[in-house]
Amino acid sequence: MKQLIKNGKIYDGTGAAPFTGDVLLEDDRIVKVAAVIDEEADRVYDLEGLSIAPGFIDGHSHNDWFAIKKEPLPYFAPFLRQGIATFVTGNCGVSAIGFEPDCPHMDVMGAGLFSFRDTTGAYGTLDEFFAAVDGNMPCNLSVLAGHCTARAAVSGSVNRKLTPEEEERMLAILEKALQQGAAGLSLGMMYDPGLYADVEEQRKLARLCVKYGRPLTVHPRAESKVSMAYPQLLGRAHILRAFDELAEISRGTPLKLHYSHAIFVGRSSFKYKDELLKMMDELRAGGVDVMFDIYDETLGVSVITVILPDWYRSMSPAEKKKPLTRLKLAALVKASSLLLGFGFKDIVVAYVGPGCERFEGKSVHQIAQEEGLSDLDAYLMLCEVSDFKGRVNMGPYSTPEIISEFEHNEHCLYMTDAWVEDHGVQNPAIYDCYPKFLRDSLLGTGDTMPNTIRRMTGAIADRFLLPERGYLKAGYFADLTVFDEEAIRRAAPDRERAFGIEKLFINGRLVLDGGELDEEALKTTGRAIRVPAASVASCA
Repeated sequence: MKQLIKNGKIYDGTGAAPFTGDVLLEDDRIVKVAAVIDEEADRVYDLEGLSIAPGFIDGHSHNDWFAIKKEPLPYFAPFLRQGIATFVTGNCGVSAIGFEPDCPHMDVMGAGLFSFRDTTGAYGTLDEFFAAVDGNMPCNLSVLAGHCTARAAVSGSVNRKLTPEEEERMLAILEKALQQGAAGLSLGMMYDPGLYADVEEQRKLARLCVKYGRPLTVHPRAESKVSMAYPQLLGRAHILRAFDELAEISRGTPLKLHYSHAIFVGRSSFKYKDELLKMMDELRAGGVDVMFDIYDETLGVSVITVILPDWYRSMSPAEKKKPLTRLKLAALVKASSLLLGFGFKDIVVAYVGPGCERFEGKSVHQIAQEEGLSDLDAYLMLCEVSDFKGRVNMGPYSTPEIISEFEHNEHCLYMTDAWVEDHGVQNPAIYDCYPKFLRDSLLGTGDTMPNTIRRMTGAIADRFLLPERGYLKAGYFADLTVFDEEAIRRAAPDRERAFGIEKLFINGRLVLDGGELDEEALKTTGRAIRVPAASVASCA
């Protein structure tokens, strides 16, 4: 079927200035992009000056866990309304792939954030996963193979160095994923069991990525002035120590190092922004291909245990209750809070389990007052009632000024790092993160619109070697997002809904039109994106 889209303000994904023109689609491909196309078509859409761009790509996602749900559409619908057609998934070391048949450690996968509940199955290899989801999900997705998942597959959750045999199996799992078309590997240095990996273990993953020319995305060990990742609270800021670790594993290599969600947790951490950027520039000057990504939010979502130190998390329940343990933890938390400029007033409960809905949307400090507890005791109570698997929204992670500066950085890409939860308070980024990036551009706080579009389309496709995606170009897949610049300019954000997105085509099918989703089409629209063995990204 031929479809002709006429009179659109065309942003082609390259960063070039827009032009008014037409786009011709046939089946799932773009046939022609030109100022005027005079050809017969089965359907014609006159945009009358609306803007058109390549289908937006979410550069940092965890929706691999939701593509295998028995009913995936509810988990993708808010992103579709943002104009997102494609996801780079498997981030933060926590992919839904990367385990062997009959793995005995499935219960510790997902870092407390995700699980295989209500899915069509669990698929250990990329081939098996893609066979299950290709044509059976709403959106396109590529997958990074996660270190946390592969490490858990061979050893479970253990705070120790892997045995040689375990390490060999883990690396074999990850290499197999790259051979089958994974977009790269991901590290989650703040999540169990990735946080137990030493520098040498990380370096071996970096070597695999260099070997296959794929990115290594990293959730660093710390993203704040102080954290529970390092025993020394004074001295060099932990966010910089965490980047020192990344520099150590990549220096002297052509690694495509991708720093996930450039955030600065706690008010005392904001001042390290310039030094972190300087370290990236220095590493880049030495040949390491360093980039980073951001979302357009000043808060973030994490597991409730994210501020607990490793030594406490690895203790038995009986050890955790010892008075000396509690005293040591209290002293450490208090000192960290003072140094960080971040405390229990800044941790808001999103979900801690059924029967505890009264806690949702409240800070730990507020809950402590209501329950007659100290802040620490309230926090540990919430950890325990959630079986240490609760979810929290925390901030500040950034400021509007930092986001604006990063939006102008040529090495910055855009993403949401968000997912739909079954219960509790949602991450606001599921609703309007990408329209907010567009709005920033229109209001002058973000980069130019051509560059803004590029950071959410072509630049991400280049970075992760996504073939024939990210550009409005003849022969490429027909993913297109149509938006209304004036509606976006006028919109009031953060209302738990998208704004300004008029149409979305995925693989040539119109799946969003005037706010209405084609639910029947969306059962089969999405494609699995496999990175070819010898892929070379190009925007020529």
